[in-house]
Parts: sequence; structure tokens; C-alpha cells
Amino acid sequence: MSHAKHCLVLGGRGFIGSHLVDALLAAGHRVRCFDRPNVKRLEAPSSGGVNPSGNFELLEGDLGNDADIAQALAGCDVCFHLISTTLPQSSNADPVFDIESNLIGTLRLLKRAVQAKVGKIVFVSSGGTVYGIPQYTPIDERHPTNPLCSYGIAKLAIEKYLHLFRELHGLNYTILRLANPFGERQRTHASQGAVAVFVGKALRGETIDIWGDGTVVRDYIHIADVASALLAAMDHDKANDVFNIGSGQGLSLNDILDAIESVTGHPTQRNYLPGRTFDVPVNYLDISHARRHLGWTPTISFAEGLRRFVAWVKQNES
Repeated sequence: MSHAKHCLVLGGRGFIGSHLVDALLAAGHRVRCFDRPNVKRLEAPSSGGVNPSGNFELLEGDLGNDADIAQALAGCDVCFHLISTTLPQSSNADPVFDIESNLIGTLRLLKRAVQAKVGKIVFVSSGGTVYGIPQYTPIDERHPTNPLCSYGIAKLAIEKYLHLFRELHGLNYTILRLANPFGERQRTHASQGAVAVFVGKALRGETIDIWGDGTVVRDYIHIADVASALLAAMDHDKANDVFNIGSGQGLSLNDILDAIESVTGHPTQRNYLPGRTFDVPVNYLDISHARRHLGWTPTISFAEGLRRFVAWVKQNES
């Protein structure tokens, strides 16, 4: 690992962000967490939010507020951009809001990052939406990008602006096109994250609604492997690079439900509904580029990650 850095984590109190903050602190870095006011941090049970090293700083603000972003970026070496105000399944309902809150806010961020002489931006893009309907699987980074939702279009536009700011201003960046993360601290009552929602409903004995026949295939990656990929991206010394980050294999919704039944020992109550037009039938990622050039590979199998997550949910939500 390189020398200790001053890291800004945008969205540091969220599911991915809280794990990244903990991983950065454990690696000896200084961390500034930036998030909206009144967002409760998803604490690690072992740490309870205690930071004896004094390397943690919390700032509250809005990605769309220029002064807030300027304050957040001051003195930072690396900025991790994890903030999104929309979800894939709801973004088409209001594309204008998607662009105003995510794309324009990020452009202000990039402008301020150049002024603050930030060394690098690590941006979490979407491996599940930027490619659209696959022409082949597994999907590599050279695959055509034809998103079917505003969320994916906005992510892709941010990728393009990162490239532009690299060309115009020398702003270094690494992009991670992330698959579907799951694991400890993920909310089971949310509207996003099939694994978390299914686990929560299964443990509560509730009926699980499935759009389509359950054969939709996605790539699921445990949150600990996501955090390790983000740290690897920070230390990646090649500019202007894009990496798929996933497990490298696909699982159907039915596969997930079968696995949940196996781990919990309880049958799932399934309610199959008509499919949705924006659901891509199959999406899983080729991660060989990350293995070769990022020095990263996932280490936690889906079965092991599911066991960890179910145990965490039982302990924290029962």
C-alpha cells in the first residue's frame, strides 16, 4: 500500500460508503466523510463508531451546493464519489431530476476538484445498467454501452466527463463499474437490493414479489470485496482506467431464493408478477481486467457472503 492519504468519501454514511470508511481507517488513512444532514451512519457492530486514531472527520452538506463541495475537497488527496440521488428502477420517472441532482452536481464537483488540486477521483459507476441488453456474456469493459434507464445514462455521462476533465485539466480518475453489492448493514426494508430485500422478507415470513419468472440473472458481490476493490483503485497508478467489479458469475432470482432457503432453513413464499420492460434479462461481468491490472479479485463466495449477511440480519434486525 502507498503512504497514508487524506481521503474524501462522498456518501460515507451509506451502505458502501460506511464499509469503505472503515477499510480506509483500518489501512491508516485519514478520512473525511461527506453526506447529507440527518443521515444515520450504518455503524459496524464491532466499532460502535469509535475512532480512537482521530483520523476521521464528518462533514454534512449537499452535492449540489458549491460551497459545501469546496469545503469537503479542501486538502484531500483522493475523492471517492459514491453519491447517487436516484435508483435504476425509478430514474426513468423523472430523468430531469436525475440529471440535475447527479450529473450537474458531479460537474461542479469535478471543477472544484481541479481547483483544489485533488490527486484522484474514484467513481462508482454501474456495471448493471451502463451496458444495457448484453450482446454477449460475461460483459467486458469493451462491450457497447446502451443503458435502458436514466440512472445508467447519468452514470455513463459522468464517466465521459471524467475523461474530458482528464484531457482538459489532467484530473486523474479510476472508474469502477460495480455489480450488485450485498452484505452486512444493507437495509432489508429498502426498495433496492434483491438479496437484502429477499432475506428480510424470508426471515419475517413475508411473501416475496418477483418481477417475471425468476430467471433474470445478475452478478452479486459481497460488500467486503467491494471495499477492497475501492482501496485497490485508489492505489492504481494508471490514469484513465475503467474496471468491472463483480463476482464474475451470474445468479438468477430463483437461485438466490433457493440459497436463502438453504441458509435460513425456511421455505420462501414466492409471488411471481409480470416482468418489467427495463429489466435486462441477463447481466454478469467479466472481471479479468481488474484481476490483471488492478491486482484485485473477489475472495468471498456468494454462499459465504449470504451466510454472513443472514447472521448479521438476525443479530441486528430481529
